[in-house]
Amino acid sequence: MIDTKKIIEAAERHLEGTDRFVVECTCTPGNEIELTIDSDTSVGIDACAELSRAIEADLDRDAEDFSLTVASAGIGSDLRTLRQYRKITGRPVEVLLANGVKILAKLEAADEQGITLSYEEKQAVEGKKRKQLVQVTHTYPFAEIRYTREWLDFK
Repeated sequence: MIDTKKIIEAAERHLEGTDRFVVECTCTPGNEIELTIDSDTSVGIDACAELSRAIEADLDRDAEDFSLTVASAGIGSDLRTLRQYRKITGRPVEVLLANGVKILAKLEAADEQGITLSYEEKQAVEGKKRKQLVQVTHTYPFAEIRYTREWLDFK
């Protein structure tokens, strides 16, 4: 089985000096390699094909047969790296917490510890009979998050 670290190192070497970066790399026991990349701007199909050819040139097909797929992180895909979180700061996101609660919120900030979200929540307000919508800002550590996706509203 081909080592994913070797693939990631080769990809990062070829992406150096660009705004593109590696998101993740998976390899099955049958040597089917899937490399996902992203960019601070956009990733075109030409960039994926170019990177695929460069990585294939680094690997030896005679030593091990493999299948390589290079793809861009699509719209609506889970965020995996801190750089992806920082790229969409200020935009709406959908977050599923480990306890099963789903939150639709604005991503305010992201750092190594977690993310800060702001959203409206119904809370009991003193002097009011019914719960009122209140703007809440809360920080969630990455350990409490199952996934985060950019939220696209088509309305």
